[in-house]
Amino acid sequence: IAGRKRATISAMPTEYAEAAAFRAELRRFLRRSEECARTHRLTPQQHMLLLMIAGADARTSTVSELVDRLQLTQSAVTELVQRAEEADLVTRRPSASDRRVVELRLTREGEARLAGVHADLGPERRQLKEIVDRLSD
Repeated sequence: IAGRKRATISAMPTEYAEAAAFRAELRRFLRRSEECARTHRLTPQQHMLLLMIAGADARTSTVSELVDRLQLTQSAVTELVQRAEEADLVTRRPSASDRRVVELRLTREGEARLAGVHADLGPERRQLKEIVDRLSD
């Protein structure tokens, strides 16, 4: 096509190999996360929900914050939260600072299941961290 320059390949074969290894390990980690979640009687989506709440400031979150963190629609997050609440994984409480805001917290059951998944994924997290560290060098 006239006026366009051909794309040049700027990455070296070793960079592609590292990127491919990272992508493969990331996919393996995600698949293993899903398996661990199911082992602890969580759906993969519930696992991510619990993780995002537990990892938030003060271990609480709002639906709006979760929309951003989970990259889901407001309605999808709302439904996910409702189901998690019905399963006794999360509770809703009005915010102490703004009564219009509802904060989400993990229940003891939610904490226990999340802790189980997190413990089971220890070796996979370490492996993924090693690969990320090599890419950062």
